[in-house]
Amino acid sequence: MTDWTRPLLMGVLNVTPDSFSDGGQFLDPARALEQASMLSAQGAQIIDVGGESTRPGAVRVTPAEEQARILPVIKAITGELSITISVDTMNAATARKAVKAGAKIVNDISGGLSDPQMFAAIQDLDCKYVLGHWRGHADKMESMAQYSDVAREVVAELAEQVAMAVASGISRDRIVVDPGLGFAKDIYQNWDLVNRLDELEQLGLPVLVGASRKGFLAHALSAQDPASVSMPRRDVATAVLTALLLQRKLWGVRVHDVQSTSDAIAIVSSLKNFQETK
Repeated sequence: MTDWTRPLLMGVLNVTPDSFSDGGQFLDPARALEQASMLSAQGAQIIDVGGESTRPGAVRVTPAEEQARILPVIKAITGELSITISVDTMNAATARKAVKAGAKIVNDISGGLSDPQMFAAIQDLDCKYVLGHWRGHADKMESMAQYSDVAREVVAELAEQVAMAVASGISRDRIVVDPGLGFAKDIYQNWDLVNRLDELEQLGLPVLVGASRKGFLAHALSAQDPASVSMPRRDVATAVLTALLLQRKLWGVRVHDVQSTSDAIAIVSSLKNFQETK
């Protein structure tokens, strides 16, 4: 039986020069391997390797540049650590090459919308596919945050992409859905979606949540100046939100700071175990 109080921990490893919280820190494969080792030691079961920043306003990179950043890192981790590797990419060619290099999960925040070849590229591969809710690239996504009912529309749009993925040959048991917090959603819409995550359960698929260090958390801590909220404070907020969301059925949580979220999950699990013995 699945223990929903113990979702999988996906540790973020950005191999980029421009990610909003850790850009430039792990471009060197040796440094990236050190970070992956630390995330694993802190409790991560999955390392999510990304070579393109998706922060608001980020400039796109070519698939060739993305692959040059991530493939050496994936190969290095595969050679040294016994841990599941995920590739964070919207590009079909990158996804396929990453799986061939050792990745077991393709984490596509665009849910197949960015690259029409994505489903065909991975349908014959032995990997899971995280299908995220998305409406447009970083340079225009903020203008696309138009909803009459954000949870209902996110579920409907995810369902449509899931159906297309299945029709393309990706079996449902390979698919995980992600509500896409922070992508084409404003502050209120993010909180509304977080509050109604249970509505995603109607899709009948595992759910990954990636709220880590997102702007709506920073806004809750300092509405006047969210940009001033430090990464450690955002990490604490991420851990607290994760603890609160453990009442939902989450397959996994994607976080930058694994230790704080791992600790939060351990505390919730211990309390649940105590309650069950009374």
